[in-house]
Amino acid sequence: MSHALIMVPASGLLGDGKKAIKIHHLVKAPENTPHSISRRESWNADKPAIVYKTPENLPDGKPCMAATVILRTKGCVWWWKSGCTFCGYFNDVRDDVTSANLFAQWEEAKRQTNDFDGCEMVKVYTSGTFFEDQEIPVDFQESVLVETFERKIHLVVEAQAQLCYPEKIAWLAKKHPGCTIALGLEAYDDTVLRFHVNKGFSTKQWHKAVDLLRQHHLRVKTYLIFKPPFMSEGDALRHTTKWVMQVAPLSDEVSINPMNIQRSTIVDRLFRNREFRPPWLWSLVEMIEQTHSEISQLDCRTIVHPTAGGRIRGAHNCGSCDEDIVAAIERYSVSGSLEEFSGIDCSCKKVWSAEIFNDNNLPVSLGSGLDRRSTGTDTVRAP
Repeated sequence: MSHALIMVPASGLLGDGKKAIKIHHLVKAPENTPHSISRRESWNADKPAIVYKTPENLPDGKPCMAATVILRTKGCVWWWKSGCTFCGYFNDVRDDVTSANLFAQWEEAKRQTNDFDGCEMVKVYTSGTFFEDQEIPVDFQESVLVETFERKIHLVVEAQAQLCYPEKIAWLAKKHPGCTIALGLEAYDDTVLRFHVNKGFSTKQWHKAVDLLRQHHLRVKTYLIFKPPFMSEGDALRHTTKWVMQVAPLSDEVSINPMNIQRSTIVDRLFRNREFRPPWLWSLVEMIEQTHSEISQLDCRTIVHPTAGGRIRGAHNCGSCDEDIVAAIERYSVSGSLEEFSGIDCSCKKVWSAEIFNDNNLPVSLGSGLDRRSTGTDTVRAP
């Protein structure tokens, strides 16, 4: 249906005579409701959303400790225009964040980590693109880039591919040579990017961004999503395994993020209506095992971090084996060894295997799987 047809007034059987509403406004997360706005305004603009430390690897493979700082910002420019189907980071933003607020957040992050004590890497996440001037004031960008470089701390920042402009990338490379730019590709498939994820750019633009980063000797980290919405478990395993193999030769790191249900997103609505389930942990293990041999021959590292792993809103299995498998996946992301999965098994693996078989052989577009932690009676009841 054309844009013009969506906007014409409707009457009779087609409506009540009022001006038609764009489909976009019907399905987009309700971030501008009074409740959502009041919640955002309740956040302390001088404190980051979260700060924590995790084991990591430096670009040369040396194990290190990394600090992750998620700043509370205005949100990403794509969210202002439309937004991805799965991203709930708008829940943590403030519309009125200033440069002074961000500097205060940075100081608070250093206070919580004892001035990044013992950390050789810092990941600065901003719910968008770190070097996008509408999102992050230039003076703050420059301060973080220069400070981390002078302190010999490896820096990781995130960006959207379409926002990697030549002049900006050249400026960034000058301020912090050799840092890592994490590009949220999500899927190496233009159809999935457009209709499943609503990402706002194409694989061609991702390629252009990668080429630009390489020209300036910056490292490339590529994000992929495991099981975007409107996709079965079997399709997710098949597609993501293929995507990993396709983007790894062009990346220094590939980070596969299993879908987790973030509040007030389109994926959240599907989940509440029992039309989407986060992936099985077994699917992540299978994907790792299928890609390990070829990826290990490349100068590329595979990372899998199951956010909310083992919980209903994150990648999970039956409940009894989740903790052990999540821990093994996390260890693999650092060690790169398949030995992490040695001896791990559970009876629910047969259920997962049957679901994968059915998804790949039955004409059920959204998958054949049922709730993993409910009784048969609860499953057939209306939500």
